[in-house]
Amino acid sequence: MEKRWTIRETPVEKARQLAGQIKIHPVLCNILAQRGVYDYEAAKAYFRPQLAGLHDPMLMKDMDKALTRLTGAFARREKILVFGDYDVDGTTAVALMFQFLQKIYIPQHIFYYVPHRYREGYGVSKQGIDFAKKNGIQLIVALDCGIKSASLVDYARSLNIDFIICDHHLPDKELPNAVAILNPKQTDCPYPYKELCGCGIGFKLISALAKRLEMPESSCYCYLDLVATAIAADIVPITGENRILAYYGIKQANENPSAGIKALMQLSGFQKGIIHVNTLVFVIAPRINAAGRMDDAKKAVQLFIEQDYEQALKLAELLHNDNDDRKEADSSITEQALSIIDNDPELTERYSTVVFQPGWHKGVVGIVASRLIEKYYRPTVVLTQSGEIVAGSARSVPGFNLYEAVHECREHLLGYGGHFAAAGMTMLPGQVASFSLRFEEAVRSRIEPEQRIPVINIDAELNIADIKTGFYNIICQMEPFGPDNLRPVFICRNLTDTGYSRVVKEQHIRFSLRQGDSTIGGIGFQMADKFPLLLQKAPVDIVFTIDENEWNGEKSLQIKVIDFRLSVN
Repeated sequence: MEKRWTIRETPVEKARQLAGQIKIHPVLCNILAQRGVYDYEAAKAYFRPQLAGLHDPMLMKDMDKALTRLTGAFARREKILVFGDYDVDGTTAVALMFQFLQKIYIPQHIFYYVPHRYREGYGVSKQGIDFAKKNGIQLIVALDCGIKSASLVDYARSLNIDFIICDHHLPDKELPNAVAILNPKQTDCPYPYKELCGCGIGFKLISALAKRLEMPESSCYCYLDLVATAIAADIVPITGENRILAYYGIKQANENPSAGIKALMQLSGFQKGIIHVNTLVFVIAPRINAAGRMDDAKKAVQLFIEQDYEQALKLAELLHNDNDDRKEADSSITEQALSIIDNDPELTERYSTVVFQPGWHKGVVGIVASRLIEKYYRPTVVLTQSGEIVAGSARSVPGFNLYEAVHECREHLLGYGGHFAAAGMTMLPGQVASFSLRFEEAVRSRIEPEQRIPVINIDAELNIADIKTGFYNIICQMEPFGPDNLRPVFICRNLTDTGYSRVVKEQHIRFSLRQGDSTIGGIGFQMADKFPLLLQKAPVDIVFTIDENEWNGEKSLQIKVIDFRLSVN
């Protein structure tokens, strides 16, 4: 599949100003300027994040109300329920809050609850509130959910149960009648940083509580590996406070991880090396999410609150097995879905994808939708049947508003929800065909031509001669990488094959390229079909990141090729 290359715009004057203040390669100054780093002080904060740079949690709207209600609960010896969503952000937030409250209050008076993905669905549930009532609980602290649960919060109030809501999703005009709502995305919340995840907001609450109880700030830092895991998994921007929290959370994960994190790393086979954001995203997060997708997310919370490493290993094994089941289901369903599309010329030519099989596992249809986009680059819906109801997940391509397209199909749906890039929906079986056609119409009428071509965003042009150890070391100092601070992507033009490039393992290309007097080696995964371009001996342009290769104990710089094509002179 051909890809569209776009080079990011650089604020040239700001980059030049920065280059005059910090003595690093001008190309790196260009990239920093693209990311809002314009002067020495901003560069210092960027390269050397400090916990002292975190904002005062009391700046958050309703924080004082939340603290007053919590300390009142302590004084009255009330029972408290920590409630959170079943994904990584929710379960880490529950573990963080549960452990901290147990540390400062009567342990037997603290409970936690994670709703079952299929029996209860997303967010605050009636079953959770009923659990609270049955156990004599008078206060629920909801994490990573609750902002959309006005009617359920009213139900809880009718049972004399109060809510403190810690959520980061966009609020509706009507807010729940909670004692306190901690959400920086409220229009009247003065908190300076708006992109915290649910676990991050939980961290701000325990930080404020520690301050109120005159505990040292450091008493909350032991949970930063959980916060970093949530930041990585929830795909929030790695800027501002998230960058600081992720930086120190990853540092802790490497130096002194919780028993749960350590156990998951061991079972995954990650025995050596350094944990990065990608490690949390691709190793830790799938195993946590698998608990909720395949069984019960409470296991993830149990793992994160477990102090004994041997017990943590046993719990981690359960999540690891869930993930193996998830991978098997994901692979099998993806294969089936691709076969459906490949064998139907009409589906192949559509602007959208809608596939349906009654027996597919509900927990992986969102993952399968993302897999299908890798081959058929277009808005995708994967549907399965649960009882009498068809349910599905949808994923979009960059720039296309998926929620609006689904909204246009509402006459065929029982319910739907989501946002720009992802959505979910339910319908009756008899509506599947009509929905598929209406969704295709909605996508076809809305999608722009460029949104049908995968895009590679390039940060800067670079010469091979500039790829040196010092240059690479500064890139490493730009970590942690993630949304709004991705690993730099470069373009290099007019390279020629040295004659030593070759296909390896029938799928990949081991590159050996020359530009002028400089040569560089690298790897391009799943690119074997493009190898004939190199055999033409004509100059090529490449898009790549810079990496380090270790072989027989020796380290050397290499490029990781994302795409390449013949040069246009």
